[in-house]
Amino acid sequence: MSLSLTHPPVTTVGDFLALLKPRVMSLVIFTGLAGIVAAPGSVHPLTAFTALLCIAVAAGASGCLNMAYDSDIDGLMSRTAKRPIPMGHIGRDEALIFGWILAIGAVATMGLFVNFLAGGLLAFTVFVYVMVYTLWLKRRTAQNIVIGGLSGALPPAIGWAAI
Repeated sequence: MSLSLTHPPVTTVGDFLALLKPRVMSLVIFTGLAGIVAAPGSVHPLTAFTALLCIAVAAGASGCLNMAYDSDIDGLMSRTAKRPIPMGHIGRDEALIFGWILAIGAVATMGLFVNFLAGGLLAFTVFVYVMVYTLWLKRRTAQNIVIGGLSGALPPAIGWAAI
């Protein structure tokens, strides 16, 4: 008779980082920077950095919330089964709290330290990705990516508005 003790997985910083979808964040940072560079006028480098950081954090928060809301189906697909929530490394509720704190923090920071137009566009982007794409369209229609793609197209506009 063999007695085996199993320990629950330990949540690591890497698990929280994986929730942010860093590859997607890198694309959003690039396109947000393109909007900042292309915009007429000038801005203090710290303001530009803050705008870019807020865009990146909001994108990461959106990815985190997407994983939390889709955790029931992520475990069923080979492409997503190794994500932190289906693997049991992070609970769905923890991911929701983490994602919403980051999203609200990024939008508030953008509005207060950059400008309200950029903050409003950032809030709209999170809304479209989480509420429209993830919660409303993704499980209902194949057109989800077309309509939800709006959130991926907005970072250059947000960067532009930051200037």
